[in-house]
Amino acid sequence: MPRVTFLPANITVDVDTDKMPYSGHGKPMSLLDIALNYGIHLEHACGGNCACTTCHVVVKEGDANLSPMDDDEADRLDMAADLTLRSRLGCQTVVKGDVVVEIPAWNRNYVSEGGGSMNLGDAIPAAKK
Repeated sequence: MPRVTFLPANITVDVDTDKMPYSGHGKPMSLLDIALNYGIHLEHACGGNCACTTCHVVVKEGDANLSPMDDDEADRLDMAADLTLRSRLGCQTVVKGDVVVEIPAWNRNYVSEGGGSMNLGDAIPAAKK
């Protein structure tokens, strides 16, 4: 059973690959799919279709336990904010073992300051409109 830790919240989930439903959040068993199934917010403006970079994460540990990056993901990542050599798109990165990933500060700050989810169309809270 793979374990995925999301930083900086330091939330670790044990992923039951036999019981976790695939909910259409990127590829089945992707970091995005796991995060959303376990109630961890990871922005995904395009709905997990590899058409944006809002689910960008930085892999801190466990690179070998992730699916290889395909050309579509690599091309899209070139447009990501704060790109690192360990950057991945959560919607395209399938988990095969234990990993630790960090959600970049620009993504965390947007949500914590009341920005809502761009995927749900409420990027500007009703009170600020």
